[in-house]
Amino acid sequence: MPSRPAPAGRGPSLHWEQRAWASKTVLIGVDEVGRGPLAGPVVAAAAVFPAGVTPLAGVRDSKTLSPRQRAVLVPQLFGQAVGLAVAAASVREIDRFNIRVATAIAMRRAIDRVLRRIGPGASPHRVLLDGLPLPECGHVHDALVDGDALCYSIAAAGIVAKEVRDHLMRRLARHYPGYDWESNAGYATDSHRRAIFARGPTPHHRRSFSPVAQMDLHLA
Repeated sequence: MPSRPAPAGRGPSLHWEQRAWASKTVLIGVDEVGRGPLAGPVVAAAAVFPAGVTPLAGVRDSKTLSPRQRAVLVPQLFGQAVGLAVAAASVREIDRFNIRVATAIAMRRAIDRVLRRIGPGASPHRVLLDGLPLPECGHVHDALVDGDALCYSIAAAGIVAKEVRDHLMRRLARHYPGYDWESNAGYATDSHRRAIFARGPTPHHRRSFSPVAQMDLHLA
């Protein structure tokens, strides 16, 4: 599926959805959040919208949205979608396989869930991932670099994935205070790095990631 840049100054378009609808095909847009953090799972979401859907104002790359904007959009997206599913790969899976494979596992789970939700009687489907191809995801797919800025379904999936992951990290922060997960979502901020060296890693830290791996070597 060839990529096409969105018009300057506009959000993601329905270009890829419209191509799918024209061929009586369901488009599944897939995005992930959490490849880079030092702690927490990687989370993926898969989104399917009905033919002729009217895009919600404000839907765009989740990284450009404030927490308040995402919180408003998520229930609207669930109400608008034919199917919207979220899945994750755990810290244990990230450390066992590597982050690329774990991301593919999370995406595969999200795609499988959304396919169950839209039902066996649905039209043929086509999967469009954000970024580069991931053969390990287990589904035939196309990939779109910067898809969360270009494709409405991918952008919607990214918003939901980020909202779910951030909520999870805020919950974990209550059990593991001092790492500032409620504000950094597990990413490698200076305060988070200092906390790891001062307090040590938690069970939710990715021990295959530096500086967590360095801390383990120091303690060995």
